[in-house]
Amino acid sequence: MNYKYRLALAAFMVTSLSACSSGSEARRQANQDFNYLETQPLESWTLPAGAAPFSSAAYAIPSQNFKGEVGASVDIRPPQQVLNLIPGMRSSVDQDGVTVQLPRSSDLSKLWQVTQSLISKNNIGIAKQSADQIDTDWVSWTNKDEDSEIGSRYSIEKSPSTNSYRIILTDWREDGKTMPVTADNKRRYSILMTNLVMSKYDEDIREQARLAAAQQLKHVPISLGVDRSGLPVLIARASYNDMWERLPTVLSKLGFTVEDRNRSQGLIDVKYREPDDEFWQELGTKPMKLTDDKYRILVGDLGNRTSINITDSEGKPVTDDILESAAPAFAAGFQK
Repeated sequence: MNYKYRLALAAFMVTSLSACSSGSEARRQANQDFNYLETQPLESWTLPAGAAPFSSAAYAIPSQNFKGEVGASVDIRPPQQVLNLIPGMRSSVDQDGVTVQLPRSSDLSKLWQVTQSLISKNNIGIAKQSADQIDTDWVSWTNKDEDSEIGSRYSIEKSPSTNSYRIILTDWREDGKTMPVTADNKRRYSILMTNLVMSKYDEDIREQARLAAAQQLKHVPISLGVDRSGLPVLIARASYNDMWERLPTVLSKLGFTVEDRNRSQGLIDVKYREPDDEFWQELGTKPMKLTDDKYRILVGDLGNRTSINITDSEGKPVTDDILESAAPAFAAGFQK
């Protein structure tokens, strides 16, 4: 059975030229004419009568046939580069495909799991599969830089003995017609497939880190203390970055509505509306001694700890009594 997976390439393709060009050819070709192709061939120099012969190798043009595209066939699109999103990884591109060298066997195992998951979730067909190799069926790409829908097939391999991972583009077709694979297309679309896998790997790692951080922040000790200036504040035993990401969610659970945030200054502007008695009973704490009003939350970086202070609508710090009542409520909010 033949499966297709329509891939969105906006994250990997450079599209800055598309705004000032129309059509796929205009995105791939230079914006000048190709009159240089009509240049007359060089002729041998004829010395004037009586002139002494002179030669120099400084301006000599090698007499050989150079291979390469010319004119409209020259692809001006920026070359693709492998996204090295795994710490310590090294990548190389050769005439066949992309090779990724990983520092640890655990990285290779995770990358292989991501590859299998990506293939499964997007219904990419598998022509042949073994423990260390997957040969895909046709993968379809829709790209504004191309004249028609592109199809490609891949051989994806892993080598546990060397912690290496390799993607090779094996077959090519355009608009449903199988065609020979050019070196440029093999390089470009091998890298695109590699970057798709790398991006999914990075997305999964970031999500795992987010969940781990959220789990860790469910048990944040919060107590009444003083900041570096000696002013009373709430002290949370968690880093500033972790608190900044999680604090808006906790505030919303406690009756605050976040209206504005400024991370560089550590400011969160909120509006408070006290929840009902049933809420506080479920939370397991007494109500905070705040009135319904607008407040500003000041978040400070204390290294491995974070300070939290509250000022009223006039910019004055709330009383110690109010901060003391807020400490157990904030702690319970993180655990909720």
